[in-house]
Amino acid sequence: MMINESAENYLETILILSGQLPVVRSVDIATELNFKKSSVSVAMKKLRESSHITVSPEGYISLTPSGKEIAERIYERHTLLSSWLERLGVDPKTAADDACRIEHVISTESFDAIKKHIK
Repeated sequence: MMINESAENYLETILILSGQLPVVRSVDIATELNFKKSSVSVAMKKLRESSHITVSPEGYISLTPSGKEIAERIYERHTLLSSWLERLGVDPKTAADDACRIEHVISTESFDAIKKHIK
């Protein structure tokens, strides 16, 4: 199933926050991304309806297996591309920003080739 870049960013953020916090809530995502809580609530509804997340009665957000798969794929792309650009001499902030854009559009074939070349 194809999802848009925004949804991928939300899933990646949930994955990262779940490694940093005991529970992830909409307010945590809004704070991390510097978005309005209302915007995050709309996105969480869409992710819940597409079965990429679950939300407990207490408002705790968890990735489903499909959501986790997408989040881990995007996070791997981000970390590998960002570190690769830094090793090429790109400023860390620019490398992270560029990796964030590239991670959503690069094909699996091209990413796998870069990953193989780097390792």
